[in-house]
Amino acid sequence: MTDDAPLLGARYRLGSRLGGGGMADVHRAMDTRLQRLVAAKVFRSATDELGRKRFAEEARILAGLSHPGLVTVHDFSADEDELFLIMELIEGGTLADATESGPMRPEDVADIGGKLADVLAYVHGNDVVHRDVKPTNVLIGNDGRAYLADFGVSRLADAAGRLTDSRMVVGTTTYMAPEQVSGGDVGFPADVYALGLVLLECVTGRVEYPGGPDAAVARLVRPPQIPFSIPARLRRGLLAMLAADPARRITAEQAGDLLNGRTTEVIAPVPPPLPAPPPRIPQQRAHRPPTQSMPIQPQPSHPPLAPVAAGLLVVVILAALIVAFWPDGSETPGLPPVSGSPGVDRLPEDLANLERLVRG
Repeated sequence: MTDDAPLLGARYRLGSRLGGGGMADVHRAMDTRLQRLVAAKVFRSATDELGRKRFAEEARILAGLSHPGLVTVHDFSADEDELFLIMELIEGGTLADATESGPMRPEDVADIGGKLADVLAYVHGNDVVHRDVKPTNVLIGNDGRAYLADFGVSRLADAAGRLTDSRMVVGTTTYMAPEQVSGGDVGFPADVYALGLVLLECVTGRVEYPGGPDAAVARLVRPPQIPFSIPARLRRGLLAMLAADPARRITAEQAGDLLNGRTTEVIAPVPPPLPAPPPRIPQQRAHRPPTQSMPIQPQPSHPPLAPVAAGLLVVVILAALIVAFWPDGSETPGLPPVSGSPGVDRLPEDLANLERLVRG
């Protein structure tokens, strides 16, 4: 950079271009007031009103965040003629540069993934969705530290649709989550899925869903191919991060615990239960007396025939005697006449008198 280069915001002298995207370029710059190197993200003059709103939102969000894995924001301007963001300059390269020579060691991938998952957990805890996690947005400093950068398409989770057209798909197709591709709600799980694809690319050395529109559709019909040969903690983490259903994906915090080895097992979130149906109002019915059941008495076993017949005969004889001797009421029965002096000799005559009395 030269001393005669125009100053940005009357303070920052631009130098070489470090990179760029669809709406802005990033330059190495010198802060002439503090005499330190910084990174300046400058929006192009063709940026429309929607782009300026996104930029202002990005600046306000990043200015309020502070984490060792985030690029520090020093200053910004959202003027119509000057839109820029002044950030900490990270000397080094990107994660995309690190994978150009082939697959990375699985242990290194798990280590970087754990650090990035912790950054996402912090960001999500502040209601921010990055929406564009990809290798070129992961900076690797010369000291080996990883930083998550470029929140140019991030937004507050509770401000969905306020800055973007509802029909616009924001993000890089190669690393989009299934819900982004299908036009569904995009939240924290989309960032976790994108980080999972980034780590899978690092460990395999190939892009899982390359290409344009075909790549977007591919993840809807087949799951990512995760190697069996990688360490268990990395494989478990990728499987849980790359679940097709966002409700079944682990959180960024859980991903960090797995990849960093703070835990060996996590439970994916369970979708909330369906709401209970409203209580059913019983219909009015005519009153009916309750049905009563009568107990069934056990039937006694039949006694032997001979005792029953004998009993019946005794009952008949007793009944006959009662009828015969029951007083008539009209006349008082008299005693049989005395036949003679008591003794055996009088017995025949007494029996004859008794018979005549019975016959009437």
